[in-house]
Amino acid sequence: MHHHGYLWVGPKPRFDQEALRRPPHPEPPPAGSRPELVQRYREVAAGFPVCDLPPLETRHWLSKPPAQVRGTWPDVRDAAAWLRDRLTEYAPRFLSGAQRDALRPVALAASAEARLRSGGDVSLGYYLERPTFLSLALVTCSPRGGARTLPCPHALNRAAAGRT
Repeated sequence: MHHHGYLWVGPKPRFDQEALRRPPHPEPPPAGSRPELVQRYREVAAGFPVCDLPPLETRHWLSKPPAQVRGTWPDVRDAAAWLRDRLTEYAPRFLSGAQRDALRPVALAASAEARLRSGGDVSLGYYLERPTFLSLALVTCSPRGGARTLPCPHALNRAAAGRT
């Protein structure tokens, strides 16, 4: 098991473009569907995997290009430390005074560490000076199967390296 970190900072209006943050439906439109529905499906299917916006579901970060991974850690303490360091780095820009509290990153990192230990993911978002938004995520890659399994960015990098 290991953990990938993701970070996105950008204009809040861009972050609010939810259609770009949703993966396509698993099944394409049925034969005979309206051409505009088929075209929209194709656009979403092609665009979602390469769009830099944070996905609505944290787990879907794994569908994004491996270059969007900001770090990978086998140890939850290291992943939580990365999160703590990013929170500390951006804290002076948080709009809320309570979120700028110097002890808050330490508490959030401890909570993230506990969540990662149980195999969960972590996703945090903050308004920075207007109109900017910060999204931070830690996604757990685990060898276990199930519906939560998406291709690990490491596996994608290895597969791409083998094709060159």
